[in-house]
Amino acid sequence: MPIAPQGGAPASFAPLERSLAPRECGACHPVQYEDWRGSIHARSMGPGIAGQLVEIARRDPAGARACLLCHAPLAEQSPLARTAAGLEANPAFDPTLQREGVVCATCHVRGQQRFGPPPRPGAQGLRVPRAQLPHNGATYTAAYERAEFCAACHQFGPSGPSLNGKPLENTYEEWRTSPAARRGLACQNCHMPDRRHRWRGIHDPEMVKSGVRVTLALDRARYRPGQRLRATVTVASVNVGHYFPTYVTPQVVVRAVLLGADGRPIASTEQEGIIGRQVPLDLAREIADTRIPPGGRFVLRYDRGLDGPGLALRVTVTVYPDHFYTGFFAALLETGAGAGEANIRDALDATRRSPFEIFARDVPLT
Repeated sequence: MPIAPQGGAPASFAPLERSLAPRECGACHPVQYEDWRGSIHARSMGPGIAGQLVEIARRDPAGARACLLCHAPLAEQSPLARTAAGLEANPAFDPTLQREGVVCATCHVRGQQRFGPPPRPGAQGLRVPRAQLPHNGATYTAAYERAEFCAACHQFGPSGPSLNGKPLENTYEEWRTSPAARRGLACQNCHMPDRRHRWRGIHDPEMVKSGVRVTLALDRARYRPGQRLRATVTVASVNVGHYFPTYVTPQVVVRAVLLGADGRPIASTEQEGIIGRQVPLDLAREIADTRIPPGGRFVLRYDRGLDGPGLALRVTVTVYPDHFYTGFFAALLETGAGAGEANIRDALDATRRSPFEIFARDVPLT
């Protein structure tokens, strides 16, 4: 990383074949292009990272280039290239391509050659010489079906940032020791089912709901005023092949609160549990790690006296996919975001719109 420059295309290639732009790939691969266009990979150079890079590039060009290794990995997406003399202006830099983030060529093009997964079982291959196919056809390899394919960006190495002895990004290793890995399920099985290029994850409510099971248990069916309520909320990881959530950005909050006879929450009765890897904004330490390992569970026990009639219990489980960034972007704007301020404001607005509930229930009590 970064991925080596593609170099010159064969003379026989038409402009469409030479291009590394996703929209050009979409001319022949429209389904894959539309999937990608709505994915998190297409937004990997969104306003949050773009706004930060404006100032980082000015103060620390090498640091800015390091961010691009995963957010925009092609050599053609970096304004700087490493030479024997150090970092210099990159003559192949394409700012338009950089803004598109993790593009098709990130995974499918090396040295102007196209690569992809093996044909589907039972597929009828084209009996045409490769030289007669667009971009000379493609080379097929089973590497695309292995979890290792994702590890370059989703697993920090020994020299990468770590907290409390654990890499900041540790998804591949979490998967490698999981029940999913033992069953032969790779990242692609869950995040690219049927080879769709959507990469659905923590931002997708249905994806999250499919990975966990939330249950609420009360110690009796009905209560009288003066009795005590003992409730247990359990969030079980049933189909997640890594820790839930895997990274420091999201937070999942389990809340329980009594509702009065007027249906309004009684603030003094609220209790919440946090599922996540809690870190300060400067990433200097790990405050707590309450994430759920694959196959594990998180339990919130709620114990309250019921002192009146008409009470109910409200339980919610809310996912904040961008919890860390909400605080980080707000702090950045307070201290000064510099030339990237407009982008950071847009990013902050987006993070504030991203939370969603995966469980909500009101249970009458007295």
